[in-house]
This record gives sequence, C-alpha cells and structure tokens, in this order.
Amino acid sequence: MLRIAAASAHFGRDLEFDLQRVAKLIADARQEGAGLLVLPDATLGGYLADLRHPDPGALPPALGPDDPLIKRVAGLAAEMVVCVGYCEADGDLRYNAAVCVTGDGVLGRHRKVHLPAGEIAAYAPGDRFDAFDTPVGRVGMLIDYDKTFPESARSLALDGAEIIACLSAWPTSITNRAPRMAQDRQSRLFDLYDCARAAENQVVLASSNQTGAMGGMRFLGQAKVVGPGGDILARTWSKAGLAVAAVDVAAEIGQARRVLRHIGERRPDTYRS
Repeated sequence: MLRIAAASAHFGRDLEFDLQRVAKLIADARQEGAGLLVLPDATLGGYLADLRHPDPGALPPALGPDDPLIKRVAGLAAEMVVCVGYCEADGDLRYNAAVCVTGDGVLGRHRKVHLPAGEIAAYAPGDRFDAFDTPVGRVGMLIDYDKTFPESARSLALDGAEIIACLSAWPTSITNRAPRMAQDRQSRLFDLYDCARAAENQVVLASSNQTGAMGGMRFLGQAKVVGPGGDILARTWSKAGLAVAAVDVAAEIGQARRVLRHIGERRPDTYRS
C-alpha cells in the first residue's frame, strides 16, 4: 500500500523561504507515511505575476537542471519520491519545468508542453511526455495546462505510467470572475480534468496546486488524489495542506481494468493525427 500526498501551498520569489516550506511539507508528508509527494508547479521561485501582461523583467528566478537548490530538495526527500516545479534555464531559453527526485538524485524531468497565451511570452514549450521508473512505481508528470489535453496523460499511460503527477499553479478565472470559488469556471474545470484524466487512462493521479495570490491572480488550491475510476480519494479543497490517500496502485488499476481496458482497446488506426 502506497501513501500518496499532493500539496496545496503558496510559493513566491524568495527561494530560501520556498525551500523552508518544501522542508515543512516533506516533513508533514513523512509523518503521514507518504512514499510520494507532489508539490505545485513553480514551487521554487513562484509563478508568473500576471498572465495577461507578463513582465519579462519580473519572471521567476531561473535554475539550471543541476542547480544546488534542486539537490537540496533531493536531500530533504531522502527515501521519499518528491515532484517539484521550477523555472528551468537552458541557455537563453526558459521552461516551466518539473523534476522528480529522491535522496539518490533525479528520477525524471518534464518541461511543460502546452503553454497558455500568457506563458508564451515567458517560456519555451517542451516537446515530449515520458514516464520513468521510481521506487513507488512508474510515474509521469504534467504541468497544469498540459492536463487540459487528453493526449498528454494518454501519452504517459501508453509509456506505462501507473501514477500521473499533475503539478499546477492554476488560478481562478481571469476573464470571468465568480463571487464564490465554487462557482468559478476554472475551479470546476480543474476538478473535471483531474478526474477525467485518471478515469480515461485508468491510472492513479496526484494533483497539486498553488494557493494564495500572486500579482492579479488567485490560485485555487484543490489538491487531490484520484483513483483509476475517477473517484477523488482525498482533497484539500481551497485550503493549504496535504491531500493524502493510501492506494494499492497495482490492485486498484487491475480492478479498474478487469473488464474494460481503455489502453488495450484503443483503435489508433481510426484516429486523426
């Protein structure tokens, strides 16, 4: 039985403060017995301050793939598998990126492929979806807007992912603000995509998100762990904290696929590319 934790928390530009918060969340997850912790997109350095008019001079601090800060997160992770988001520097290019680590080092990486309009001015897009082996099973990562596209999670499932980690900095609706969070369009979509991506691929999904505000944006929270039938096993709602669920990943996936096996019953020869 694997205990999976998905975090809702706020992170900003102060990297040392961010690292202290990461250390606290890892300690809390360890106390819960978690073997996997999924932290939000832009955990190290915070997200963009304004998606409508991103200021190139006010971007999150860019870290190299082997930045000492990432190594410090790996040291804090120790025996735990931890997924964490950051702004990655590659020469003159910047990527909205995620890395999965344990105390032994880096297990996998992902660069956000699908960029919403505001991010195009700040980041270059990634170009692939790859699953990778970890001590808790085969894992794949998505970064917020990636999960809007069914092909993203499906690509990871086809690569053998049993667990999909979705790291987000997902705000409430910018163009159509609602008086209450429960009425917000982006709030509904965030939950819908999490459940649909898990159910259509019959995998376990751990969805993290930022909370609080950055510039003109207010983040949703709503971290959750979703089973392969699309059922929410644990969630934080809009508050900061950890959503923790105990899952027998192989058994749950086997149960979901005992009659209908979505991956094996595909008809790719009939689909438009």
